[in-house]
Amino acid sequence: MKLIERKKELKQKLKSAKTVFIMAHKDLDLDALGSSIGLYIILEKLNKNCFLIINDTKHESGVSKVFKELEGCLNIIKDSEIEDNLYIRSKKNLLVILDTNKEELVQARDAINYFDKENIVILDHHELGETSIDAGLMIIDNDISSTCEMITNLIEAYKMELDPYYATLLLSGIVLDTNNFTLKTNSETYYAAYYLSSMGASTKKVQYLLKQDLKEYIERQKVITNVDIINNRIAIAKGSPYMVYRREDIAKIADTLLFFNDIEASFVIAKTTSKTISISGRSLGNYDISKILTPLGGGGNKTVGATRISDSTISKVETKLKQILKKEEE
Repeated sequence: MKLIERKKELKQKLKSAKTVFIMAHKDLDLDALGSSIGLYIILEKLNKNCFLIINDTKHESGVSKVFKELEGCLNIIKDSEIEDNLYIRSKKNLLVILDTNKEELVQARDAINYFDKENIVILDHHELGETSIDAGLMIIDNDISSTCEMITNLIEAYKMELDPYYATLLLSGIVLDTNNFTLKTNSETYYAAYYLSSMGASTKKVQYLLKQDLKEYIERQKVITNVDIINNRIAIAKGSPYMVYRREDIAKIADTLLFFNDIEASFVIAKTTSKTISISGRSLGNYDISKILTPLGGGGNKTVGATRISDSTISKVETKLKQILKKEEE
């Protein structure tokens, strides 16, 4: 369901609300944060009370840079503070969930309980699953590049002017999720980038936000050396069982593997906490990543997906993944 098809319904929801709470997925990236701040700016211009629900205590480098630059400019609360900020009439409170639709992936699962179904809106580009949140308005566009592109389209629909800094944040989310316009990119994606550029978005600033730490880059290259190739088309890389990796790092490794000849899908398996094994998957489109990772408790869309598995090992998770891939190839 494209945003344009339910634009009026969404605008009416935003218009009717007095207080709006915005929440994205755990472990914020620049698409989740950029779209959240983009929507926040829209709501400010509509004279709404607005809050960002963020429970994360650690952030990846690009997100940390944004928070440092915008310190004191945003109403950021934890889920424990929601009740204190609700509007007295419950029907005037709205929760907007961005860049995920899964209950277990949001910043604060308990936050959902403060809102009636009709007062929950989801804007996302990942496929629905068994744990998708029941919302009064769900706009799920699997064909769009990113949630930042969705919010860019909404800004255009409102015909709003946008500060160059916020245009840059939205562009950074698009660049991140398309892997620099190599994945899930079409004419509409390029138009969104053009539109943001016309608002003053800085590609130099985008580069700065996406800059990588050299030590982390070297560690990622080590993971790439431990790769298995299945049927000359699927790459599976594994992290060291003695190291804990950041989710954004294994996602970047999966992105990188797609650049090699003949590779159509990539998966990276690594520990992301002492008790959690994560998989990040990427595809050029011939393999459905969401379908492959769903049996492992994950999700996403056709070209991008991830999952987390508790109390297991890299070896066991690899075996399960290969069994699923074998069935896909039959």
